[in-house]
Amino acid sequence: MIEIKVPELAESITEGTIVEWLKKEGELVNKGESIAELETDKVNVEINSEHTGVIKEFLFQPGDNVEVGQVIAKLDENGSESSAPAPAEEPKAEAAPQAEEAKSEPVAEASTEEKGKPAIASPAARKRARELGIDLNEVPYKDPLGRVRVEGVEAYKQAQTAPATPAPAAKQPAAAQVVNDDPRVERIKMSRRRQTIAKRLVEAQHTAAMLTTFNEVDMTAVMDVRNRRKDAFFKKHGVKLGFMSFFTKAVIGALKAYPYVNAEIQGNEILLKNFYDIGVAVSTDEGLVVPVVRNADTLSFAGIESEIGRLAEKARNNQLGLGDLQGGTFTITNGGTFGSLNSTPIINAPQVGILGMHKIQRRPVVVDKNDTVEVRPMMYVALSYDHRIIDGRDAVGFLVKVKELLEDPEDLLLEG
Repeated sequence: MIEIKVPELAESITEGTIVEWLKKEGELVNKGESIAELETDKVNVEINSEHTGVIKEFLFQPGDNVEVGQVIAKLDENGSESSAPAPAEEPKAEAAPQAEEAKSEPVAEASTEEKGKPAIASPAARKRARELGIDLNEVPYKDPLGRVRVEGVEAYKQAQTAPATPAPAAKQPAAAQVVNDDPRVERIKMSRRRQTIAKRLVEAQHTAAMLTTFNEVDMTAVMDVRNRRKDAFFKKHGVKLGFMSFFTKAVIGALKAYPYVNAEIQGNEILLKNFYDIGVAVSTDEGLVVPVVRNADTLSFAGIESEIGRLAEKARNNQLGLGDLQGGTFTITNGGTFGSLNSTPIINAPQVGILGMHKIQRRPVVVDKNDTVEVRPMMYVALSYDHRIIDGRDAVGFLVKVKELLEDPEDLLLEG
C-alpha cells in the first residue's frame, strides 16, 4: 500500500486546507495525475500521485487542515477499479405505518455484531469525538460505507444535548440573539487565504510605524502620450499601453532617488535593495494577491505591460505559483479601478512602502503663475510608509518625484 503525503511546498508554508478531492475512492489514478486541490496561505496547489494505482482510502475530508509530510490518502498499486468498495444499497421503501415510526429514529440501530467492533471513522471525526468526549461506537450516523464522519459526531452530540421538551429560552443580550437566531444572518467560514490576508494586514499595522502622505498628479501629459501612441503601441507589441507602465517607471525613478523606500528592516539592520521587483496588487474572487514583476527596471514599457497582464490573468484563473508572489521590494495598488478617489493603503510587509493610485477625475486647477484656471485630469496618489526608517521629508520627496516624472514623460523615459 502506497501512502500519499502532502509534499514540500515552500519554506514558509507548513500546512494547507484540502479544498476538494479530484478523484474518488476506488478510482484508478495514473502516475503524475492530480488527486487533490490544497489551499495554502498564498496559492492553491494540486497534489499529484507519484504512483499508478487505485485509491483505497482518503484519510481527510474537504475543509480539513493538513501538514506538510502528513499522509492524506492510501493507494493500492496492485488494485483495479473493480476492487472499489461498492456503495451500500439504499433501503427499500417500507409500508406507510413503518415509515411513520422511522421518522422518530434518524438511523437504524447497529446490529449486535457491529456493536462489538471498533467504529470506523475519519481522522477528523475521531478528533472531534475526543474533543466532545463521545464514544464513536455509540454514534449511529454513518455514511454509505459505514464510516463515521464529523457531521455524524456533531449530530449525535446535538441529539444528546437537545431537551426532551421545549424549554424556555434563556435570556440573552439583544445583540447576541440577533447574531445567533436571526434567520437573515448567514455565517460563512473564512477561507485560509482570507484568514492569512486579515492576519498579515493586522500584523503590518501593529509592527510598522505606518503613516500616509498624499499628493496629486496632473495626468494631462501621460494621457496625451497614451492617446497618441496607443494604437501604434498595440500594433507593434500586442499589448495595450496602460497607466501601470508609466507608474511603474515613475516609482523606479523615485526609488533610485530615495533608496530607503526600497528597503526592509531585519532586527536592528536595514537591508537596502539595489534591485526593483515591483509588486502589483490584483483583486480576485479569493481576495487580494500581489504578484511581482521581477527586475522591472530592466523592462521596457511593453515588457512591463506584458508581464502585468500575464500575472493578472494567472491570478484571475487561480494559477499563480509561489514564485510569482514571493519577494517584492515595493508595491503599487490601484484603487481607482473600482472608483476610489483617495485611500490609505496598508504596507505589504516586510516592505516599507506602498503607492496607492486612484481614480482620474477632471477638476479645475491653477496651471500657471498668472492664476489661469483650467479643467485637468487629476489623480490623487498616496504613499504609505514605515516611519521607523523613512522620514517624512524622504516620503514627501519620493511622492513629489513620482509626480514630476509623470507630469513630464520625457524625464520619465530618461530616469525611469
